[in-house]
Amino acid sequence: MRKIIVGAQVSMDGVMQAPGGPWEDPTKGFKFGGWAMPYFDQVFGEEIDRVFKEKCDLLLGRKTYEIFAGYWPYYDETAPAGGIAKLFKDIKKYVVSRSADVDTSWQRSVLLRDIADVKRLREEDGPNLVTQGSTELVHALLANDLVDAMSTFTVPVVLGGGKKLFADGSAPHSYKLTRSRVSSTGLMIAHYERAGEIKIGDTALDSPSDAERARRERMKREG
Repeated sequence: MRKIIVGAQVSMDGVMQAPGGPWEDPTKGFKFGGWAMPYFDQVFGEEIDRVFKEKCDLLLGRKTYEIFAGYWPYYDETAPAGGIAKLFKDIKKYVVSRSADVDTSWQRSVLLRDIADVKRLREEDGPNLVTQGSTELVHALLANDLVDAMSTFTVPVVLGGGKKLFADGSAPHSYKLTRSRVSSTGLMIAHYERAGEIKIGDTALDSPSDAERARRERMKREG
């Protein structure tokens, strides 16, 4: 069975829309495209490379796939990020979309129609599946309990709105931090693997105060 690894560049308030440039995704009036780029440094690059160090395939939603397909095949492989460009050319790109007009002419691209197709793919033998961007797909993966690991690159900015990494409805799980690093620009990189069920603690007093009992009753009334 393959692992599905969510890779995401996120702001401190959880936004992952258009980290690479204003041209990526200006939908719904998003004004801060390119917000992650001023924080790119050697550590950022090294940790991005780490995400793709093990053999993997890409798993993308339609919009992110189209961004990648219009960019990476035309990127100079001798440039600083040329290694990523070559990797993306050589590996399989799975794009999940119900749209009838998805152009999968980018070599080694495969169209998946729905989350059921992703489940079947995950059950097969093969390289791990790594997401980039793809907000709606990531939400569906989390809701269907298909995420095995996450690599988050948290940039020290608050954007105030935009497409976010997490939405209500994710399958509850705890995650184990397997590696972390802080870059010279304040970027916080964290690699997580799924651990188990949510553990619950309790700080309640042995005997609740009258004020606490009243508060609990009020919470019940307010629903």
